[in-house]
Amino acid sequence: EKIEQQEEDLAIAYDLFQQTVKSTKVSTHAESLEEINEKQDVDPNDFITVAGLEKEIQDRHIIEIGTKAFFASTEQINFATKEQPAFNRQFDLLIKNLSDYEKQQYNIFIFAENPKQLERMHVIFTDLKAEIQVTPIPVSIHEGFIDDDLKLVCYTDHQVFQRYHKYKVKQAFSKNKALTLKTLRELQPGDYVSHIDHGVGVYSGLQKIEANGRLQEAVRIQYKDGDLLYVNISSLHKISKYSGKEGSIPKMNKLGSDVWAKLKEKTKKQVKDIATDLIKLYAQRKSLTGFTHSPDNYMQTELEASFIYEDTPDQAKASEDVKRDMEKPAPMDRLVCGDVGFGKTEVAIRAAFKSCCDGKQAAILVPTTILAYQHYKTFGERLKDFPVKVDFINRFKSAKEKKETLKKLEEGKIDIIVGTHALLG
Repeated sequence: EKIEQQEEDLAIAYDLFQQTVKSTKVSTHAESLEEINEKQDVDPNDFITVAGLEKEIQDRHIIEIGTKAFFASTEQINFATKEQPAFNRQFDLLIKNLSDYEKQQYNIFIFAENPKQLERMHVIFTDLKAEIQVTPIPVSIHEGFIDDDLKLVCYTDHQVFQRYHKYKVKQAFSKNKALTLKTLRELQPGDYVSHIDHGVGVYSGLQKIEANGRLQEAVRIQYKDGDLLYVNISSLHKISKYSGKEGSIPKMNKLGSDVWAKLKEKTKKQVKDIATDLIKLYAQRKSLTGFTHSPDNYMQTELEASFIYEDTPDQAKASEDVKRDMEKPAPMDRLVCGDVGFGKTEVAIRAAFKSCCDGKQAAILVPTTILAYQHYKTFGERLKDFPVKVDFINRFKSAKEKKETLKKLEEGKIDIIVGTHALLG
């Protein structure tokens, strides 16, 4: 009877939620671009306080699922479950644990939001010759458990690899530098823009103009001598925000002048010359033979799976591209670019570790003394659970310490060395 009453409460709550959603007016259309930037007034009554929410909930039957109760409970139903053990990334312990449960005819499931993590787990089990029947589930649960009544073992990848539990990052989409309605809203009058046919000018806002008997929104660009160019919204792909040397003021072009056309022709010729030189250079590099690294082993897989954050799509692609380059016979020629905090160091750590797995040493060259020490700490912390020795050289070390470090490097006692250009001396 209680369960039926609780189900009824849930149904009522769901109906109220749907009614609220239906009664909420959502505007999805703006008659003009200016309307997008209008500020909307917010009524305090649109929000609910924590105390108010608690009162609304407490007026109904409450079902809480978990190990910690937020509300005072009158009745508890206990399940015969145990928490997932901590393996501290020791896969021999994990495999032994799962083997013991398999012998007792438990069904074993591994949960992970990211299918890539399940692939890594499979590679590790295969490399360690673990003959265990495991069912991978590409769904995230908060924490693993063991149910002795149902004979279930449900483990999570983030607990096995000691990672933060974070939902999968939404896949990014690629975009070019052409102006979009979104970036157009971010432009301020006075910003420099570039038109593919007319050159560099100053964005001076939006204006409605009459064309073919109809009022249309247009981008207004001011050029040299006060000349104005109106660009229809349908031709936004021809405009891009000007990007040049920081702090420098670009030279504005004049409408009707052939200066911009000549500059484009000159640039095209220079690009062709550079392309010709690059083709020759790459042809020479292709003829050289470098060291072919082995495919990823279980330690590489374990290192990547232990990364406490979710790889961004670009970060994962950059890492895979670098490793595939390393597995080719030709010397690698790749530059990984990214803003501060976007995960370039993790890509470098994985590449350096891959090199160490093949018995090679890796040098991490950095521009400043402080950065040398920071990267030394980062690499050391990230690789502390693996048989890799990391050291550094910078001007804070004495001449004697530098000499000892270089001697260890020469003897092969250091796998990864971090330092400034002094490493090249």
